Amino acid sequence: MNNMNMNFKLPFAFALVLFLAQLGECQPGVFDVTKYGAKPNEDISKALLSAFKEACNSKTPSKVVIPKGNFLMNQVRLEWNCKAPLELQIHATLKAPPNPNQLKHDMEWLTVNHIDHFTLSGGGILDGQGEQGWAQNDCKNSESCSKLPNNLSFNFLTNSLISDITSLDSKLFHINVLGCKNLTFHGINIKAPAESLNTDGIHVARSRGVNITNSQIGTGDDCISIGDGVQEMHITNVTCGPGHGISVGSLGKSPGELPVVGVFVQNCTFIDTDNGVRVKTWPASHDGVVRDLHFEDIIVQNVSNPVVIDQGYCPYNQCKKELPSQVKISKVSFKNIKGTSRTQEAIQLMCSKGVPCEGVEVGDIDIKYSGNEGPAKSTCENVDPSLVGKQHPPVCSTTPAQSS
Repeated sequence: MNNMNMNFKLPFAFALVLFLAQLGECQPGVFDVTKYGAKPNEDISKALLSAFKEACNSKTPSKVVIPKGNFLMNQVRLEWNCKAPLELQIHATLKAPPNPNQLKHDMEWLTVNHIDHFTLSGGGILDGQGEQGWAQNDCKNSESCSKLPNNLSFNFLTNSLISDITSLDSKLFHINVLGCKNLTFHGINIKAPAESLNTDGIHVARSRGVNITNSQIGTGDDCISIGDGVQEMHITNVTCGPGHGISVGSLGKSPGELPVVGVFVQNCTFIDTDNGVRVKTWPASHDGVVRDLHFEDIIVQNVSNPVVIDQGYCPYNQCKKELPSQVKISKVSFKNIKGTSRTQEAIQLMCSKGVPCEGVEVGDIDIKYSGNEGPAKSTCENVDPSLVGKQHPPVCSTTPAQSS
């Protein structure tokens, strides 16, 4: 090979490598917000919307990418008639305005609406910087209670996945889900202090086929709360604490609530929470239906109320407690629940005298009271549960458990 041929091939090979590298950086279907004007430590709201709209118009699967770094973000609503599956990859830490007065109260911080095959992933952090707003969430003393934005809101998504995302210090709920079908949360990390009032971890209503798996939730209210109209919901391998536990309800406060049917909570752990697994309905309620709930393989560590059915739920005494709940609860099981309670009443099955609970099954319970006032016990009203396996404390019995 002569020198001329060698001199020609070397620049050509270099140019080919450079071209391939550039091709890799500019993959079709990848929309990096920094290409739309996003800069570190500045508001990326407009850049995110621009990237999202272009991605939605793609006829092939696309990705909107927020790269590593710290970015500010105001309120953003992502909704479009997307032509193909879309993934939003957040690798960055996004920070909300800390002052609640800078935000519209009728709009969440990040909202995603009406998309089929949507994915949110990337390992990023959505920091709601909620501390200034938590005083407004005190429903006992504040008229503006529950009017601040949630960190994340997912509405009418289908066949979608939320994976490996952290929600930090939301001003109100961390994640709100409404009208979704076949939506999975996997590897979610939710963090807020116990004193952050009304900051539910994940709230789900009027949705079917929602799955929450392998997640860590610590917050100032329910780790997971389940509203009306939920069907076929599965919660597995979730660790909760601090927080108020995993709750179905509260239900019955508003007319026209849809039935809750098919909730399965399995292999979950509660650490230093106010409640473990709980079903709650209002007294003097509207009609409602709760059916086919199953809580199994649960560990409770220093939990105030490990197992609860409360059909007289009345926070702040703002209801007519003398009138019974009209929400019918049936086909509920509590199985293989073990650990410690920091109150004596380890099990409370307090059903409505208007529509007593039916088909409640309790078995293989081993919950010990960690205090010194006496053994653990159970309290029951308007329920005659089926008992299987062992029960410690005895369930719906006047005989207290013996210390062991």
